[in-house]
Amino acid sequence: MRIPGPREAADDLASLPAPPPPVKLSHKVLKSLLGAWALSACSPEETEAVEDHLTDCAPCADEALRLRDAVALLHTERSLDLDPLLRSRVLQGCLGRRPARIPVPAWAAPYDAETARLDALLNDFGKAEWHAPVRLKWYEDEHATSHRTTVAGVIGHLMTVDGLVSAALGLDDGLDGVLGDEPPHSPTERTRRYWRALAAPPTRTIREPWREQSHTLIRTVSFAGQDTPEISVPYGEFSLPLRDSLLDRAFECWVHAGDIADAVDYPYDPPTSAHLNLMIDLAARMLPATLAGRRRSGRASAPRLPVPEGRPGRSLRLEIEGAGGGDWYIPLDSPATGSPDRAVAHVALDGVEFCRLAAGHVEPEEAVAGQEGDREAIRDVLFAAASLSRM
Repeated sequence: MRIPGPREAADDLASLPAPPPPVKLSHKVLKSLLGAWALSACSPEETEAVEDHLTDCAPCADEALRLRDAVALLHTERSLDLDPLLRSRVLQGCLGRRPARIPVPAWAAPYDAETARLDALLNDFGKAEWHAPVRLKWYEDEHATSHRTTVAGVIGHLMTVDGLVSAALGLDDGLDGVLGDEPPHSPTERTRRYWRALAAPPTRTIREPWREQSHTLIRTVSFAGQDTPEISVPYGEFSLPLRDSLLDRAFECWVHAGDIADAVDYPYDPPTSAHLNLMIDLAARMLPATLAGRRRSGRASAPRLPVPEGRPGRSLRLEIEGAGGGDWYIPLDSPATGSPDRAVAHVALDGVEFCRLAAGHVEPEEAVAGQEGDREAIRDVLFAAASLSRM
């Protein structure tokens, strides 16, 4: 290949057409282009002409600056963090176009959502975050109680208690026999035995078995669908139907995800209103049995009058405001049923605040936004709500 010499290259350049002269626009036209220039909507030639003009015309330069500031106000700042509801919206859009062959049952959706949200929170954790100190809080023996652990320890706790549901479904609990041949059913005792059995504190390697366990639970109940047999999940002193048990696990997953987020100084939103409503409903349905248990132990006032089973007795109206809100009538005279006609007290609480009370994160005396009526009944129900909490 022959390379042209310097003289030939100069001759070739001379033969090229001359570049077009710069665009000459009047002041009036250039001023009219300022809005388009501020929006970056001018052609390259117009942009060059406007910017050349701004170096010589002070009034147009001031106007251009004001327009650019106005355009900046149109673009709101956005967080780099993904919307926690993005996953559910994407799935909803996809399922609207093509329904899932094996959909997640509606009663398992809160557990699916809360485990997915917690997993997303853990996704970017480095080694240091997994060892960040976390304080688990609950209410026991009329006093606030807590236990110090780590982020990895919290995930181990969730996996240990989720193992109760796995075992009830005939699945492996994912603990590889760590709890012994006869593992306890009490969530607190299971967790303590698990922590004691570990040769070293748990690390970020706990995430994968926890994820696999939660995914297996969702797959199992999804394949079973609405025909899930009436399975009872034992929790030591009481048991829950499978559907309520998964809702309970969703509630605890959210609460402890909040504990983890607080430990690493990260914001964490509550569940969707629909899921929060289901969690509040479960707590409200558990209150009568909890209140009866506190009466048997002498920690709550005795019923005023005996009421035949199935008949309405004295009730407390629990009004939940805000997200997940509604009204629940808590029977005060076991084994009666709640009734608005026999309400003797009224308690109003924000939905998230009520859940924090049921999780043992708020003292009963500090939780109420509004109350009226029988003071003894109000105290009994608030302390019963706090007693729902456990590690």
